[in-house]
Amino acid sequence: MFPCKPQSALKEKRVAIVGCPFSGGQARGGVDFGPEHMINAGLVDQVKELGWDVTFEGHQQFEQLKPAANEDPDVGRLKNARYVSAVTKAVSGVVEKHCKRGEFPLTVGGDHSLAIGTVSGVMAAYPNACLVWVDAHADINTPHSTPSGNIHGCPLSFLTGAAEPCPDVFSWVPKCLPFERIAYIGLRDLDPVEKQILRENNVCAYTMHHVDKYGIGRVVEMALERINPGLQRPIHLSFDVDAMDPAVAPATGTPVRGGLTWREGMYICEALHETGKLVAMDLMEVNPVLGASEQEVQATVHAGLSLARCALGETLL
Repeated sequence: MFPCKPQSALKEKRVAIVGCPFSGGQARGGVDFGPEHMINAGLVDQVKELGWDVTFEGHQQFEQLKPAANEDPDVGRLKNARYVSAVTKAVSGVVEKHCKRGEFPLTVGGDHSLAIGTVSGVMAAYPNACLVWVDAHADINTPHSTPSGNIHGCPLSFLTGAAEPCPDVFSWVPKCLPFERIAYIGLRDLDPVEKQILRENNVCAYTMHHVDKYGIGRVVEMALERINPGLQRPIHLSFDVDAMDPAVAPATGTPVRGGLTWREGMYICEALHETGKLVAMDLMEVNPVLGASEQEVQATVHAGLSLARCALGETLL
């Protein structure tokens, strides 16, 4: 795909795994067990086998950030807003620190509200970075449009400024992500206001219709041509496992049929690694509790492991 590979954005092969056992951005329990399952399944050793120096200092501890039940009432429609804000602010600082050390933060969630922290942290270190968001959902509902109140469906509205007027509890979140630097891949379940935001702001958005029509290789090329012409920008990949078809990754909170195949998901990660510009990755929404069987749990965990390996340089040959 890239016959003349650009100079790598990272000087050294150093990964910091940031385990984020957090479920406060949505209502279904179990997604906070995702990081533990990924680590126990061998994530650290698998990354080391690819030639990376790996730092993993244990999972992030969020218990002390959780308000008492009567101290975190709904903020408008938003649920657990104070808790989500406190956790994502902490995650932002951790991710920024690793980026500024020249490390590749591999953040393992946890629900996708964590991206408020990961994206703001990456952008603090790489202000000109772009974002590839692989997901069945656009996650750009605003605090005023969200039908559920679950903040895992809203992170990009805070980061882009679409959430304005922003609730005070999230006033710390920088509006650091221009619409023209976002590329979606794998969309297939959007709310009406999300469609409106994407259309009005001419956001680069490739649904499963585009994947079917053009093939995943061409979709990735078109996405990068739009948000990173000439591959001059660092790339942050935020990958929700529900982008994959439920036949591939069933143990997740909001599965939607008609998703990416195994190879389509892996290709996205391989292609972004090939650019030499990938500087951070989120791997979100593995929920071991929601597997109908141990086989489904293991299938989803191993899909997540493979996505991470591909993003960090594993090849088929």
